[in-house]
Amino acid sequence: MTAKHLKQAAAAFSCLLFLLSTLCACRGEASLETAGSADVPAASTNWGLCFPAEGQTPTGNASAADLAKYNACYVGDTTQKVIYLTFDCGYENGNTAQILDALKKHSAPAAFFVVGLMIESAPELVKRMADEGHIVGNHTYHQPDMSAICEEGAFREELDSLAELYKETTGKELSHYYRPPRGIYSVENLKQAQAMGYKTIFWSLAYVDWYTDNQPTAEAAFQKLLPRIHNGAIVLLHQTSSTNAAILDELLTKWEEMGYTFASLDDLP
Repeated sequence: MTAKHLKQAAAAFSCLLFLLSTLCACRGEASLETAGSADVPAASTNWGLCFPAEGQTPTGNASAADLAKYNACYVGDTTQKVIYLTFDCGYENGNTAQILDALKKHSAPAAFFVVGLMIESAPELVKRMADEGHIVGNHTYHQPDMSAICEEGAFREELDSLAELYKETTGKELSHYYRPPRGIYSVENLKQAQAMGYKTIFWSLAYVDWYTDNQPTAEAAFQKLLPRIHNGAIVLLHQTSSTNAAILDELLTKWEEMGYTFASLDDLP
């Protein structure tokens, strides 16, 4: 199998697992110790959401209070019309510059969760993220299922090796925000990240935007992202999405017209 085919297979597998984490059934909040999924081992959980009503804060499969015990969160300040923009960055395929342009136009801070391949394939864009005041966070070096890594040293290596590559590339320290690949996590993962000084960031709004060869229309994207926006939303978008690149300027404008402003993860309560 060629390197191109391996990359495509890995991307397809990643998307499948992410789909499982995003499209959950509505079952109410669960404690972290009991949250689980039929699709993964009992020791791990796919992050998922249920939206009770338009404009309301969704329910996660763990409560904000439970997550806070491990320096983790999925939503920000729900008393304010504020949005925290985040992007997962697996690799560069030509959309990042347009996304950065839209963010700059709106003076909107964002957090980009990068993996090793993103830094290796697009170092100048990663430098631009930092230079323009955005957070660059840790999405691990190889993007594995971190809940399957039981040994503390191996867990640390995934995060530390990405942080080292980022510093070698940019000369700057990587921000201590961590997002588990595909939202698959365990309580032990949260404890390990916390012990390393990381804040684990999940999300309270996302949509199916990661199939690069089957992108949603702009209309379909707006139908998902506008009604479900809510106070304190941590929005997850994929920077590989051509739809996201094309609509981001208009999307940010529409959210601003709804009365929302944009804040950095550094402003989380």
